[in-house]
Formats: sequence, structure tokens, C-alpha cells
Amino acid sequence: MENTIANLEPKLLWKHFNALTAIPRPSKKERAAVTYVQDFGHKLGLEVVTDGVGNVVIRKPAAPGHESRPGVILQAHLDMVPQKNSGKVHDFEKDPIETFIEDGWVKAKGTTLGADNGIGVAAILAVLESDNLMHGPIEGLFTVDEETGMTGANNLQPGVLRGDILINLDSEDEGELYVGCAGGTNANVVFSFHENPVPKGHKGFKLALVGLKGGHSGMDINMGRGNANKLLFRFIKYAVANLGARLSSVDGGSLRNAIPREAFAVVTIPADQTQNFMDAVEDFLDIYRSEFGNVEPDLNLTADETTIPSLVMEEVVQDDLINAIQACPNGVIRMSTEMEGLVETSLNLAIVKTDNREVKVMALLRSSVDSAKDDLESSLESLFGLAGAEVWFDGHYPGWKPNLESSILQTMQKVYREKWNRTPEIKAIHAGLECGILGNVYPNWDMISCGPTIRYPHSPDEKVNIDSVGLFWQFLTATLSEV
Repeated sequence: MENTIANLEPKLLWKHFNALTAIPRPSKKERAAVTYVQDFGHKLGLEVVTDGVGNVVIRKPAAPGHESRPGVILQAHLDMVPQKNSGKVHDFEKDPIETFIEDGWVKAKGTTLGADNGIGVAAILAVLESDNLMHGPIEGLFTVDEETGMTGANNLQPGVLRGDILINLDSEDEGELYVGCAGGTNANVVFSFHENPVPKGHKGFKLALVGLKGGHSGMDINMGRGNANKLLFRFIKYAVANLGARLSSVDGGSLRNAIPREAFAVVTIPADQTQNFMDAVEDFLDIYRSEFGNVEPDLNLTADETTIPSLVMEEVVQDDLINAIQACPNGVIRMSTEMEGLVETSLNLAIVKTDNREVKVMALLRSSVDSAKDDLESSLESLFGLAGAEVWFDGHYPGWKPNLESSILQTMQKVYREKWNRTPEIKAIHAGLECGILGNVYPNWDMISCGPTIRYPHSPDEKVNIDSVGLFWQFLTATLSEV
């Protein structure tokens, strides 16, 4: 279908989002997006400040007569999650995102769309460009590398921003105001192993667990979706224990903050177990479809004969790895007792990958309760430590504690009620919004987060609802007028 998103309303916002889809901007590779934002600010004659890591601040003076109003900072991140379907040919460092419109949604062809957080970026640019809005002093804050390390937020220095109110534009449900978020930690696990010759009489097979939906490891963790790493290793354990299989290599998942959609492994099996092995693949596929059919209709497990690998993993480490992955917790660990429907603590077993003589396991732990996150860290350290692996944690970022007395919350509730005669929902989010980090640097800020309706971020099914973008724009501009 012809790409017509630049003609959608509000045109200023969609114009910039359309431009962003043509700019490669995976995490840590956002240089072109930084340049686009800088050039945009300079062309408008606005003050542009760029710090050492690439965060950009653009300042727009207050509309005439509104100079005494509190300064508002509009914040979004420039990077996007690079995920694609296995059959899609796409280089996220070179190729534009191919967008199309379907049933009231903007989608991408076989890749992530980048509405997370490109719509937020486009909204800020539209506010800065618009010449008919009423507002006090505005600062647009564009951060880098939110998706893989929150590098931009973590390196933002005090004294750079002048405003008193932060409106983060990285939420994903229109009609909801977010006042809190979870903190997170990266878990890193390494199994070191010696290589053994392939046993005599073995054949090589490539296993593929594919077709899962994946998704955002915070927003979608409670949706009951399959984890490709967990499902693949569940089968591998059976094949090793019952059919004499040996593991040569594994490649599962690609990003810590994306639920793994695909996992692959090369195994060897005794030639006389070939039929039993293929029957087991079919049996496990039936089991998986029985367990996940309602949420994962495209799930598939296949085994194709391949060239016999040169070496296999030493048996003792192979067994320790398989048992540890099988035992590793995954998904929702605990629901909040304070806010109905909110996930308190979760774990995403994101990546399991062989690299020379090591197997690297990476997970993302999230919790809105620091002590619960610490306890989950301890559990993982115990589990993988007992399995003989090296374990460490990094990338810690704090949560954002809700403040239900917030002035900007009261203002935005009032604006929403006046415009649509209903009250927006007040929520916390089980994801790592940058507000937690930014609030530590600027503790005086009154913070809130909002956005349009985005579904399936961090997966190739990502889409943004067109009508919700229009409502989001009306709400944002009305808020700026009211502050």
C-alpha cells in the first residue's frame, strides 16, 4: 500500500514522524537522528544545546504574554528497537522503515515501526515548529540510547535544563497518565566450556523455534506469550536425556528488553534415533500449540538435517546450561498489591548465545520495589552460580515513585475532563521510563508521562493507532496552554 502517513492529521506531527522513518536510528546508532533534530532547531532559529553523549536540548521562548509561566520540558528518546521477522531483508543501520496504513493503524513491513518513541519525538518537533500554540517557555529534550542502556538519561548533567515540569512522551495508551515506573537491572551470565569431538555415528540437525510474537519485556510481559529460549531448551533437555542428543551451538533472542521471538540451535543425535527425534519434535510442537495456541497461533518448531558440526559442547557444561535455563524464572514474578493490574516484578530471559567457547545468557530484571529486584538478583546468582557460571549485574536504573499530589497531574486531569468529559486513568508502568533516572538528576521536577496508543512495541507487529495520535496531540497542546 502506498505510504501516505505524511498526509495524516495532525500534519506537523506526522510530517516529522514520516521523516524519522527514513532515518536509521537503532540504539547507539542515532547520529543521523541527532543531526536531524539539531538542524531542525537551527533552521527555526532556536537555541540548540548538545551534550557529550548526544542528548539534544532545543529551547523555544514562551508565547507573547506567557513569559511568567513555569517552564515545561517535553522529553522523548531518539533511538528505536531494531527487530525484524526472520525472512525480512533489512539493515537497520542503512535502510528506511517501510510504513503502511491498515484499519486505522500505521504499521511497518516486517520490522519494528519506531513509533516507540518516534511519535513522541515528532510531537515535540511539531510543538517547537508550530506558530499558533499558547505556552510558557518550552524545552525539547531528546535523549539517546534509551532502549539498550539509557545512556542519554544516565549522562544528563544537572543545570542543563531550566524548566520545572517534565512531560515524558513515551507512554503507549491514549487516555492514561503515568505517574510511576519500574526500575531495572541487567543480568549477565557466562558458561565457559571445552569442545569435544562429535560422537561417532551422530547426525547434525538445526532446531528452530520461531513464529512467536515477542514484544516489550515490560509492557507485554503479563500477556502470557511464549519465550523462545525457554521453549527451545525445554525440548533440548528432553532430546539430551532421552535420545542422546549433544548440543553444539545456540542462538536465541537478540535484545534484553524484547521477549525473544526466535531461537535456534545445532545439535547432534545418534543416527539410529533420527525417527524418534523427528517424532519428538512433532510431539513437542503439539504440546506447545496446546499450551500457547490462543496467544501464539504462529508458533513453530522444526528440525532440519544439516552439516555435522565440527565439535560439541563438553557434556558436563552442556547439562548444567540446559538445567539452569530450564530452571530459570521467566515472565511475571509478582503482581503489585498496591495498584491493581500492575506487574511488580518480572524477568525476561532474553538472550542465550554461544560465542567461541562460551555461552552468554542475558536477562532483564524489572521491579517497582527495589528489595524485590535485589531478591531476584540473588536468586539468579544462586541458580547460575550453582550451575558453575560466572554471574554479574550492571545497568541498574531506578524506578519512579508515584506522586498523586502532583500539580501537573491535577492540571492534565482537568484538561482531559474538560475536553472529553471523562477522567483519564492514572497508572504506573512496568517498564523503564527515563523519568526515574531524570528525576534523580533534577529532583525538583514535577513529572508525568503520556502518549498515543501503541501496540506490540519492540516487535515487528508494532503499530500506532492514528486516531489516538490526534487525541494525544490535542491533549498535549491543550495542556501546554493550561500550565
